[in-house]
Amino acid sequence: MPTLFIDGQWIRAAAGGTREIRCPADQSFVAIVDEAGAIDTVAAIDAARRAFDTGDWPATPFTARAALLHRVADQIEASSVEISRAESLDTGKRLVESEYDVVDVARCFRYFAGLSASGGRVVDTGNPGAISRVVQEPVGVCGLITPWNYPLLQASWKVAPALAAGNTFVLKPSELTPSTSIILMRILQECGLPAGVGNLVLGAGATAGAPLAEHPNIDLVSFTGGLVTGRRVMAAAAATVKKVALELGGKNPNIVFADADRAAALDNALTAVFLHSGQVCSAGARLIIEESIRDEFVDDLVRRANRIVLGGPFDPLAQAGTLISRAHRDKVDAYVEAGIAEGAVLRCGGRAPDDLGLDAGWFYRPTVLDRCHSSMGCVQDESFGPVLTVETFRGEDEAVAIANDTIYGLAGAIWTSDASRAQRVAGRLRLGTVWINDYHPYLPQAEWGGFKQSGVGRELGPTGLGEYVELKHIYQNVNPAPSGWFATDETGGD
Repeated sequence: MPTLFIDGQWIRAAAGGTREIRCPADQSFVAIVDEAGAIDTVAAIDAARRAFDTGDWPATPFTARAALLHRVADQIEASSVEISRAESLDTGKRLVESEYDVVDVARCFRYFAGLSASGGRVVDTGNPGAISRVVQEPVGVCGLITPWNYPLLQASWKVAPALAAGNTFVLKPSELTPSTSIILMRILQECGLPAGVGNLVLGAGATAGAPLAEHPNIDLVSFTGGLVTGRRVMAAAAATVKKVALELGGKNPNIVFADADRAAALDNALTAVFLHSGQVCSAGARLIIEESIRDEFVDDLVRRANRIVLGGPFDPLAQAGTLISRAHRDKVDAYVEAGIAEGAVLRCGGRAPDDLGLDAGWFYRPTVLDRCHSSMGCVQDESFGPVLTVETFRGEDEAVAIANDTIYGLAGAIWTSDASRAQRVAGRLRLGTVWINDYHPYLPQAEWGGFKQSGVGRELGPTGLGEYVELKHIYQNVNPAPSGWFATDETGGD
């Protein structure tokens, strides 16, 4: 069956290209999908442009757009078994993690269905003969580029607000994990989304994705992924001065003070970095721990990390899954080797497992690199894998300085029983999200995004919706009259 969705029709790629999708946990066959090229993406952009410029969707009342988003959420919930399985087959993540993600996807659609984008404000002109309003309008055609680690969740963070605001879009998911984006587009079609409003192209970023940043008929490009690619997207978008929203990951600090609840801090330190095998943009990959508790805490953490059970997405005993590909596992392995060469002490992991039955997948053991400091590449660079670096501090000021010593600023956590210290440190960290005595929770109603090179703009929350609107000032003089600025014939003109 065709897997590109353009102008309300499921079609094949113009050049006839296809891609085989296999589960990274065991290389089992998942699907064959169409592989789009630039011609297909431009066709999708043209369809979205027509739907925005001449179609009814941008002017559709918000209540009708919201009703569609609620129907989408209903269908996602009704199809949760199929969607969760498809997500796990593409990514190799444990089924239970995919199930949590699908719940969050439905919540995201419902949140934006309840957040009106049709508001505005009246401006006081100081002139009783004038009416001045600032109104919100959809930004136009949106290019949405999503990553492979949370395929459907990241798509929902973009598609839901884009539609709520009255935009049209072209969605380009990672070529490695297309299945749930295909399901989402089928659901949107079934729920009555007009032709051309939502379009889907599949394929590599360099071919299928590049026009979304370059093309003059795209008004906004929203990209989630790596820093290097994000820089390219930003540079390509500059030529047409389109709006850009970027979420580019981070190297996130997890600060543990000596007075923290030790059991909770330890357990969450494992979750912070090893959830989804570390393939999380907000992973707590930097453990920054007070010197007085360092030895005991890290020893306990290493013992726990060594006991983590790896397995495929449908293995009920598995606690962590696979990496996305052989190339990515090789990259993580090279990162660890470079860290050791810099002087980091390997405490556990640092290799693929030799467990029977895991040899066909791209698994990597949970890894702890001890005795690190912020001048090391392994501390500064993002591995995007199950690798934790350990740094030590003696006082609050040093903890803050170490945590902020990075080009990134996405998220991080503070563990302490001192409420004043927690708030004080949170205020000093240059991060878009700070958790206190917790790690990883997010809310659709709270903005998500980073400082520094972790990105530009925000997703979720009212500001996330604001990325998809333009503001227009409308000034009306209700008593028009000559301005009298220049002389008239009656007052001395020729």
